[in-house]
Amino acid sequence: MDDLIDLEPDDGMLIGVINHPRDLVFARAGWYRVPVARYRQDLSTQAVAVMGFFLSRKFGTQNGGVAYYARKRGVELATRRELIPSEPDHARADERYYRVALGALIARTPPITNPTRRTIAFIHTTWGRFAAAAIIADLYRAG
Repeated sequence: MDDLIDLEPDDGMLIGVINHPRDLVFARAGWYRVPVARYRQDLSTQAVAVMGFFLSRKFGTQNGGVAYYARKRGVELATRRELIPSEPDHARADERYYRVALGALIARTPPITNPTRRTIAFIHTTWGRFAAAAIIADLYRAG
């Protein structure tokens, strides 16, 4: 938590989805990928200071909630092939991604749940809303 001590309530935060256990391993190793074709908003440190991660149904008892978050350290562009060299023939191997560098992954206790099963892609929110949230809808509410 010391890594996030200087955050202000209005600091920007982006919640992304982790659909595959391999991607959680990558996040624990310090990075997350965002497809350029699906995300054209500002990922600068000024716009997004922290990343949160919603886990999909492949995560058993952790599925359906924002279970982790981390400080965003930087962003660079890379192809999927560069990011995941073990899958050189993947259909999207040549597509470009933002490679978001992360600080240490922190468990959100308790996780932010999704009782209405709202479809999640990316959620722009603030550190203050995230810190106070109990359910996904809270991430959208001002105050």
